[in-house]
Amino acid sequence: MKNNKNKVIYILLAIICLSSSCTKGFIEENTDPVGQRSTQANQLLAPALVNILSTNMIRNWNFNNQLMQVTVEINDSEGRIFRYDIRRNQADNTWNNWYLNLTDLKNIYTIASQPESSNKSYQAISLITQTWAYSLLTDTYGDVPYFEANNGKDGNVQPAFDRQQDIYADMFKKLEEANKLLQDGTQIVATSDPVFQGDLARWRRFGNSLYLRLLLRASGKSEVASTVIAKIKEIVDTNPREYPIMENNTHTARILWNGTNSSTAVFSSPYMVNIRPVDFRGMPIGDFFLGKLVSWDDPRVDPDLGTAGVPRLGIDRGPDGWVGIPSGYEPGLGLTTQAHFNSDSESKLTLQTDKNTGIIMNCAEVSFILAEAAAKGWISGSAESYYYKGMADAINYWMPTYITSSTDQKFKDYVNASSNLKWDADLPLESSTSNKSKMEMIHVQKYYAMFLVDFQQWFEYRRTGHPILPKGTGLANGGKMPSRLYYPQIIQSTNPTSYKNAVAAQGPDDINTLVWWQRP
Repeated sequence: MKNNKNKVIYILLAIICLSSSCTKGFIEENTDPVGQRSTQANQLLAPALVNILSTNMIRNWNFNNQLMQVTVEINDSEGRIFRYDIRRNQADNTWNNWYLNLTDLKNIYTIASQPESSNKSYQAISLITQTWAYSLLTDTYGDVPYFEANNGKDGNVQPAFDRQQDIYADMFKKLEEANKLLQDGTQIVATSDPVFQGDLARWRRFGNSLYLRLLLRASGKSEVASTVIAKIKEIVDTNPREYPIMENNTHTARILWNGTNSSTAVFSSPYMVNIRPVDFRGMPIGDFFLGKLVSWDDPRVDPDLGTAGVPRLGIDRGPDGWVGIPSGYEPGLGLTTQAHFNSDSESKLTLQTDKNTGIIMNCAEVSFILAEAAAKGWISGSAESYYYKGMADAINYWMPTYITSSTDQKFKDYVNASSNLKWDADLPLESSTSNKSKMEMIHVQKYYAMFLVDFQQWFEYRRTGHPILPKGTGLANGGKMPSRLYYPQIIQSTNPTSYKNAVAAQGPDDINTLVWWQRP
């Protein structure tokens, strides 16, 4: 009986406390003194960019490089990407991480547009980085949620999928707006910017260079070709002062990692954080990628120009020397690992901890964009000059003191030593009977310039068919390069109506369905 009375007393005291000042004390005791209910634009930028770039680098390593014959697994099991045997779950990682971090990139624009925190430069950087991330999404999957995407906090958890043509048109608008906003030069917090450390002129160059990449990607579509080609000419020829672009590697958009083997320090390379050393060095290099560099005596794979007998790209010899693995080989051949990338645990020069692997977009790619545009007669200038500049830019990125420009004698000697490197003005732009054409020359070198850059090698191959890759007899999918990734399976259950509408508009949810800019 006494216990029951005590319980009643405790309940009455609790009621009194909750209805009086005890409530205030409870709330004060249980309020996080560190956590914030609001944030600022400068606090969102670095985490989002690091997370997206980390996703890009890991998927470049284990997906793009396999498709594009940079690396080749020694594996006879099913589901091998280098054989074009693509499983549906390959779609999930990039979709989830890109959309997750796009929320922060979009919020930067919202915050920087409010009167109390207005900042035109953060608005512009938001638009540029949104375009970067959304372009990766649409170029990977085709039609994707765009205009209604990342609005879950407003109650829209089933966004419509938008047509790629409409997405591209809006991305162009975003980049136009960003270029104008950056003209004001509104300062940002330099430490919030892991790419350019607050240098707004370089952000402007990156935005306009990204614009060129996307204009070129859409240039094969008859319904927009005249408009996008005219815009390319305006940026390059007519109004270059209003549209500055990347011109050298000081303009390259990248995040510089800390260069250590720490997996917990700020700005540690994703290759160190997410890939075990044994797996990093256990990935053989493809014969297509390595063979051409070796045949050209390329300085990037010359042991004498590296460190302690290891070339600049951190490659070690295999049992048979500087030999790669042919991609698409048939199972059962009993191949063994040949040349491979070094890992941190081997105490040799390695890309696993290299500071320079965090590339978003480099100036060499821009030079090859201009080379293609000049070869097609869209802009003035020499396709040959742009071609050589792109080659020199690509080498200079990894070896900045060895080759500084295309006028260096070392570079001229390198080119003159191989007839396959010399620009041939007599070649046709394209050829259906030979692998010798101006487009092939440009895109072989562009392929190396985009080494480690997310999915750009794959995107450009899908757009152009270059470089011409050898087809192994063990390829699946009828030997056809996949044209896109499947939509994540969870979308079918969480957003079924929009998913069905997307499939009805674009075509079957299949790796061989062409996205808008691939279709004739």
